[in-house]
Amino acid sequence: MRSPHETRPERQFAMFCLVGGIGFVVDAGLLWLLLNVTDLGPLIARLLSYLAAVTTTWLLHRRLTFPVAGCERKARQWVLFVVVNGAGAALNYGVYALLVLFVGVFAEHPVAAVAVGSAVALLVNFWANRTWVFRVATP
Repeated sequence: MRSPHETRPERQFAMFCLVGGIGFVVDAGLLWLLLNVTDLGPLIARLLSYLAAVTTTWLLHRRLTFPVAGCERKARQWVLFVVVNGAGAALNYGVYALLVLFVGVFAEHPVAAVAVGSAVALLVNFWANRTWVFRVATP
């Protein structure tokens, strides 16, 4: 039986996707802003925009997607969130690279490989965040 404090996985997945979209807007928007109003180069600007986006998504996931798990120690949870989602980004890129290098249709249509890599990473990231980063402690 589900605890009254637990959120249904379907709702969590929808919120996970929404928060991810917000993270993308923060990342891309801040990158654009930094590149257009500072002398930072694209590498430093992207590092800063990524850190802002990952922190934004972590905070929103704590509040909206996985609110029951929000009482975990913040610094530890943030680091785990960054590591788990970094691994998800590597998986995304790995799937993309394998498809583009070894499957002809994806070599001709690399955007389709981006979509497949993103979908695989989305599912794995959701599972990993639900299982490790924002797990609900059992009494």
